[in-house]
Amino acid sequence: MRLFPKKELFTEQEKAKVVAAVRQAERLTSGEVRIFVESRCSYVDAFDRAKEVFAGLGMEKTKHRNGVLLYFALLDHQFAILGDQGIHEKVGGDFWHKEALLLRDYFSRNLIVEGIEQCVKEVGESLRHYFPYEADDKNELPDDIVFGR
Repeated sequence: MRLFPKKELFTEQEKAKVVAAVRQAERLTSGEVRIFVESRCSYVDAFDRAKEVFAGLGMEKTKHRNGVLLYFALLDHQFAILGDQGIHEKVGGDFWHKEALLLRDYFSRNLIVEGIEQCVKEVGESLRHYFPYEADDKNELPDDIVFGR
């Protein structure tokens, strides 16, 4: 994996690709996808950090409780995927496990951005299936990447 200063975890082109994937995933759904990236995870378990980030970003406040957070601590080689109650009840634990395996496969080949794009695409497809776009839908959460410490 590349080593880089915190503020340069992704190039501008990589950032644009990830944000475009989020926008595409959300295009036909009322669901929300957020990406949170930091260099190091301050918790033993990245899932605990993801829960903290999820709450900090107000992701549990979506209308249908269908927000999904993809959390990455790149230098620690850790990640977690956290779906809110609404989407988790629809897809179940096997879906998140499958997405984690997908990310692990891409990351093992040092295809970080490509793995994130593919995961976002698949999450978006599930969101679209269970939470299709509604006429009065609004983008409840920003599409940008959030960079942590």
